[in-house]
Amino acid sequence: MSTDVLTPAPPGTPLRRLGVAGVFLLALAATVLVAAVHLTQGTSAIGALDLLALPFGDSGNAEEAARVLLASRLPRLLAGVCVGVALGVAGALLQSVARNAMAAPDTLAVSSGAYLAVAAAAAFGLTLPVAVSGGLALFGGLAAAALVLALSAGGRTGTTRLILAGTATSLALSSLTNLVMILFEQETTGLFAWGSGSLVQSDLDAVTQVGPLIALALAAAVLAGPRLDILGLGDDTATVLGVNVRRLRLWLTLLAVLLAAAAVTIAGPIGFVGLCAPVVVRLLPKSVPGLHRHRMLLPLSGIAGVLIMLGSDILLRAALGAQAGVEVPPGVVTTVIGAAVMIWLARRYRDAGPTRKPPAVRTGGARSRAAFLAVTGLCAALLAGAIVLGLLGGDRWLLTGDVFNWLQGRSGRALTYVLDQRWPRVGAAVLAGAALAVAGAAVQAVCRNPLAEPGVLGVTTGAGVGAVGLITLAPTAGIWAMSAAAGTGALVAFGLVYGLAWRGGLSSDRLVLIGVAMQAACTAITVLIIVLSDPWNTAKALTWLSGSTYGRVPVQLVPVLLALALVVPLLVWLRRDLDLLALDEDTPRVLGVPLEPVRLGALAGAVLLTSTAVSAVGVVAFVGLVAPHAARALVGAHHARVLPVAALIGALLVSLADTLGRTVIAPAQVPAGLVTALIGTPYFVYLLWRARA
Repeated sequence: MSTDVLTPAPPGTPLRRLGVAGVFLLALAATVLVAAVHLTQGTSAIGALDLLALPFGDSGNAEEAARVLLASRLPRLLAGVCVGVALGVAGALLQSVARNAMAAPDTLAVSSGAYLAVAAAAAFGLTLPVAVSGGLALFGGLAAAALVLALSAGGRTGTTRLILAGTATSLALSSLTNLVMILFEQETTGLFAWGSGSLVQSDLDAVTQVGPLIALALAAAVLAGPRLDILGLGDDTATVLGVNVRRLRLWLTLLAVLLAAAAVTIAGPIGFVGLCAPVVVRLLPKSVPGLHRHRMLLPLSGIAGVLIMLGSDILLRAALGAQAGVEVPPGVVTTVIGAAVMIWLARRYRDAGPTRKPPAVRTGGARSRAAFLAVTGLCAALLAGAIVLGLLGGDRWLLTGDVFNWLQGRSGRALTYVLDQRWPRVGAAVLAGAALAVAGAAVQAVCRNPLAEPGVLGVTTGAGVGAVGLITLAPTAGIWAMSAAAGTGALVAFGLVYGLAWRGGLSSDRLVLIGVAMQAACTAITVLIIVLSDPWNTAKALTWLSGSTYGRVPVQLVPVLLALALVVPLLVWLRRDLDLLALDEDTPRVLGVPLEPVRLGALAGAVLLTSTAVSAVGVVAFVGLVAPHAARALVGAHHARVLPVAALIGALLVSLADTLGRTVIAPAQVPAGLVTALIGTPYFVYLLWRARA
């Protein structure tokens, strides 16, 4: 997706008469005004009049006003300025290097990599100086960006591949970060909210040490502006004109990652500022001479980043109160705004060549019926073994004979108690895994993309918003209320994604891009709910968001079981239509398949399965990706065979992940969703790498 799709306003606007210098001065004036408003907000009683009287020293609160200004408000303001400039310029650089309007520190997983490095240092109890912490953040961000750009061929093979690669890498790194915070809860207290970006500063140390580095990086980027302009003409043209394209891309990417790492060092990973700021600048009229050349585009993107950053902070504290500025990360607001911008970009997105052709699924040709039955039997046997292993494993290992005695009602009280606690967990893992796998098979058929899954379409996180919202408002709510809340959240998210992706028809690429944006928005809303309700209970928040079977009771299995009983027969009935739907857009129409009803029915079934699975085990990632893909590789692409095998593989995967999480560091536990994310991400990376050409 070229940045040229951002069509500016028509010429003849007042900005044209202002010229480049006038636009720049106008942006600076707006920044000064917003900064002045920002300084008047805070938890103390010091207001605008007290601050205005401060230079004259004639206010009774002069000493208090000076203390509040220097100790709290000014550090927060300067942090917002530094972060806004860094992320705005970093986003502009990445979009120009990748020639992709959706490239940003978030979509390239730079922020996630930097956050993991900082969290890992905190987990080991290291109190690092700002310079060392910034170096760690730079290393983590650089490694993440290198992986994403390698998987997406620099972002030039298509927007969808870039976003999927970034999403997968971010999820894997976030899973590792969550695991670190769960295992080292005391050492990482407060990092959960900081992980969404926080401007709270205790002093000016971070700003004074990192600020000059941001200024130097901005100056270096502006100096490289003319070569960036030439690079925008195309690699071949740039080479002919004497630009070393490979070296320029390398240095500019390093510069962008350095800026993003500096922002993380100051305020944590703040979402989507780097995406929104350059987009805002590129929407300015091209009729203003020189406005879109990089020597002006880059500093204007930095100013736009400051306006977004400070504006979000002002909006947050104006809507939720001054205390919210301390408890709620402004990154939540920027993520929601950025998700809206990403949806707007996706709706303007036009399908283009490689992005419409997902990596082929190597099924190895048709499989015989005997081979299908053999694979199904093997998967069923492995699942049975996993169920037995799940009953035996835990902080106390049992014997197979103990299980048989329990089944016959001949076990002792202690053993009965243990197995009565374990079997609902095993059952929840098996049923949720099967539900997510079947949902993934349906989503991949509709999207014609084996890299899609319910989580990528925002359905999983939508269900998470509903469930977490109910837990917060009504902690004693029953199982059916929980399932209804999760289902409502998933349905609302799905309805928004489907409706926004519809433009005279349903584009698979547009559906995925809007789904990723919805996923980010729902995750931000979930963080907001948790931080507002119980900001210090990190373990509770992370355990739910990472997927866990802890404390399951038998009645929680019923909604998932009913969803499977309803949806699986529907998808089996639609199996031939799904086979045709997975081929292309035209074949089903020619053969008389009612395209939209089949799509809607399959996706609605996927939503129901996903929402009930989330209500049972929380947010579990990548099962809907790995299980259907593995099933197609084993038994071919026909859904009559894919659906049962995918269900068995999904159940096996989540069951083993749950058992592993309960036993590897017993009596402590690793949520099953983290294990599946860590297992599924390498497989996802392998798929992208295999198809990156």
